[in-house]
Amino acid sequence: MNTTEHDWITTPITADLLRGAIELERTAHGTLPHRLPARARAQCADGQLAMAESQPSGVRLVFRTRATAVELDALPTKRVYTGAPPRPDGVYDLLVDGRLAGQASVAGGKTLTIDMRAGTAETRPGPVGTLRFTGLPGRDKDVEIWLPHNETTELVALRTDAPVEPAPDRGRKVWLHHGSSISHGSDAASPTGTWPALAASLGGVELVNLGLGGSALLDPFTARTLRDTPADLISVKIGINLVNADLMRLRAFGPAVHGFLDTVREGHPDTPLLVVSPTLCPIHEDTPGPSAPDFSDFANGRLRFRAAGDPAERASGKLTLGVIRDELARIVRQRAADDPNLHHLDGRELYGPADAAELPLPDGLHPDAATHRRMGERFAGLVFNGKGPFADRSA
Repeated sequence: MNTTEHDWITTPITADLLRGAIELERTAHGTLPHRLPARARAQCADGQLAMAESQPSGVRLVFRTRATAVELDALPTKRVYTGAPPRPDGVYDLLVDGRLAGQASVAGGKTLTIDMRAGTAETRPGPVGTLRFTGLPGRDKDVEIWLPHNETTELVALRTDAPVEPAPDRGRKVWLHHGSSISHGSDAASPTGTWPALAASLGGVELVNLGLGGSALLDPFTARTLRDTPADLISVKIGINLVNADLMRLRAFGPAVHGFLDTVREGHPDTPLLVVSPTLCPIHEDTPGPSAPDFSDFANGRLRFRAAGDPAERASGKLTLGVIRDELARIVRQRAADDPNLHHLDGRELYGPADAAELPLPDGLHPDAATHRRMGERFAGLVFNGKGPFADRSA
């Protein structure tokens, strides 16, 4: 039907309309979804973590309605990198009864200017923008609006031309996943195009994505968040950030992994728990970190990374991806003797040498959109289907 502004119904944006968020913060403008709780955020002053956890990867508005038109007022935070071309606006994905039915972006918003060379960041205010989807089928349906995975988003107002109610519980299992920027969705085309979102869709589960760009660092507060978050299935993808940040040595790594898993098990003693080792990253397979940016073509929007460590430093305990994979496999074998619900997946089964030859990592670290799709399909096939550790064997 045709609508006028007087036909709109405004519905408060409350927790029962949001999925995938760990905590909601009331701001001066509206509601800001977080993927780490305030207690965790207070224990780390790292600006990278603050940015990553507030980017709502996997967070979506979900409701039941007969509305044919939906408006969402939002205040995004746009990232601008000094010396680089403008970044595209974040993408919102509209799903109707589980199928992609539209995509749009919100103009305006705050601006976070990041100078990677200087290591500085500055936020400037900006206006609220409006997203609008029209032409939806005029029947009862489940509507999902997936928020941009890479753009901090404050939700200001939800308007529809018919009443809204929380979508019913479809009885799907909740999959809680933690990983690095690859799990966060770096370089995916849209929020439902990240590999965890794709895998969740194929596996028929509800995703809670704690992929944190630059911040999958075995932090105790992240382990406690996993411990305290309700879930039927849990996976942790460990490794690449520890290398590219050059954060710890082998002596610290093993006990840190054990401690992380111990904490998760405090809240989920029998939940299927999958430890995923790093996907292939040629620059760090045998060369330690840190990763160093190459700005030679940054003005054209192309940033690459190189390994700045020395392979000889492995002898003193510096970590490479090969070392981490071996250690993770050993730890899982050791623990699985007393924990039959603990499982291991070599990340190279998701993206390995043959994939790298066909779909090389554009910047040396992160997969492109096609690779996200391949990884999501691979994960679903290996983990949710057949004899996989998350396969449904209730039938």
